[in-house]
Amino acid sequence: MKRTILLAGMVLLISNLFAQRNPPPTYSDSKDGSTDVGNDRVFVGGSIAAGFASYTFNVGANPEVGYSIAEWLDAGMVFNINYTSQRADPYYIYNQNTRYRAFNYGAGVFARIYPVRFLFVQLQPEQNWIHYSAKDYDNNLSSSSTVSASSFIAGIGYTQRTVGEGSYFFMIGLDLLNNLNSPYRDSYSHANIPIIRAGFDFYLHSKKK
Repeated sequence: MKRTILLAGMVLLISNLFAQRNPPPTYSDSKDGSTDVGNDRVFVGGSIAAGFASYTFNVGANPEVGYSIAEWLDAGMVFNINYTSQRADPYYIYNQNTRYRAFNYGAGVFARIYPVRFLFVQLQPEQNWIHYSAKDYDNNLSSSSTVSASSFIAGIGYTQRTVGEGSYFFMIGLDLLNNLNSPYRDSYSHANIPIIRAGFDFYLHSKKK
């Protein structure tokens, strides 16, 4: 809780500082030479993830839709979809001959603050639901459960962004809350694990009359 309050205070301070000055422009130039993009500030995109290791497979996506409120501030909604599976290991190296599966889905809101044009700070409260299932092949037993968890992700990232055109980004974050059911904790709920995401966004353009 103390970390969340401290981070929120820092973000408010940064927001006030950058609201009082004009950062280097990132808006795309129009044909008449102006830098006003009008209503072309809505963007869609997100990130995808995929990975595998011995007996483990993971795939997921984080689609998002947002709006560039100012040169230094984006806000929007993000959705989480993720699937993880671990095959049963009869040799008892990776697990006790038990197959594990987890399906995670959720949604949240985010704000990205750009202190400089190539770096951003992201704050993202969200709610997730996780469905777990397991099958013990030694005893032919199965079990399943569904849990929910609130998270508050804080991260820092690198970006190449032009408002009105598009962007790509790379972010490393951490869940600041201590919910034991958080999908951002390890399998034993011992500690938060880093959240690494890379993705892109592109802006929707108004129809010209």
